Amino acid sequence: MKFGIFDHMDFGGAETLSEFYENRLKLAELYEEIGIHACHIAEHHATPLGMAPSPNVFLSGMAQRTRRLRFGPLVYCLPLYHPIRLLEEICMLDQMSNGRLEMGIGRGISPIELGYYGLEFEEGRAIYQETFDLIKQGFSNETLTYEGEHFKVRGMPILLSPVQKPYPPLWYGLADPTATAWPAQNGLNLITNQPIEQVLEITTNYKKEWAVCGRAADQLPLLGMARYLVIAESEKVALETARRAYPIWRKSFTALWDMHGKVPSIHYSETFDGIKETGQGIAGTPVQVRDEIISQCEKSGINYFVCRFAFGDLTFEESSRSIELFAEHVMPEVSGIS
Repeated sequence: MKFGIFDHMDFGGAETLSEFYENRLKLAELYEEIGIHACHIAEHHATPLGMAPSPNVFLSGMAQRTRRLRFGPLVYCLPLYHPIRLLEEICMLDQMSNGRLEMGIGRGISPIELGYYGLEFEEGRAIYQETFDLIKQGFSNETLTYEGEHFKVRGMPILLSPVQKPYPPLWYGLADPTATAWPAQNGLNLITNQPIEQVLEITTNYKKEWAVCGRAADQLPLLGMARYLVIAESEKVALETARRAYPIWRKSFTALWDMHGKVPSIHYSETFDGIKETGQGIAGTPVQVRDEIISQCEKSGINYFVCRFAFGDLTFEESSRSIELFAEHVMPEVSGIS
């Protein structure tokens, strides 16, 4: 079992924005110190849900503050980029980090955010596919020629390349258990936020698709499950902290939808107790959290447990204390699960 981090980079308003960025970079240093495999951050626009609308800017800072921690977007919203610009930035970031970039790809889940860029949600799929195809072609050629409906380039010299060949590991966020064929066929790593029953369905379907492609079970990519985590010396403190912070995260999650009078495309409980009941949120003492994580890992078929230590108005001190307790009491017991 490997361990990862997911961070929406949501802004709870308890600090200045400059303090927010600095504290997130200090958390990245802690992630590296305790042996986290990778830190994944979201890309969102015009919403407090995501204060890293240009993930590569923030990740370049992370590249300089760490030496071993892997990191990347989950995901690059591909329809919002010119593929040549993104191709060059990916190459730069992988070089600047000495080959530590993890490359999440997607088309974005918010029609509102895409609309601010002048895009219709449905046209995002075709732009996403062309962007992905062009970038992959650029990774493996010294000269780029591409003819698509949305992008055209002829004879462009490619002077940049990533450290990782043919390109950084690919990641995909998935909620629908019936949509595992494409990521399995393309060898993508996965992360899902779903309740345990859906996580098991996703991992089971992915493994079946993987086998159909003629690939060995011991060569599976990372199949991850993300959970909100608050750990404290007492259950009371952990629950009180999680119950305070989570609704602030959820308010950020629904902010754009509420502004436009629309219902979010993904449902999250209004309270931390709601996500605790579904297993998506875990709060308690180190022993309680350890036992719950072990139970979920054994039932889910994952090989990558993804922690959400920073959300809502959690302070740096609260998040870092959870991380310290996780490293001391949880990781040693969970790491041996296969």
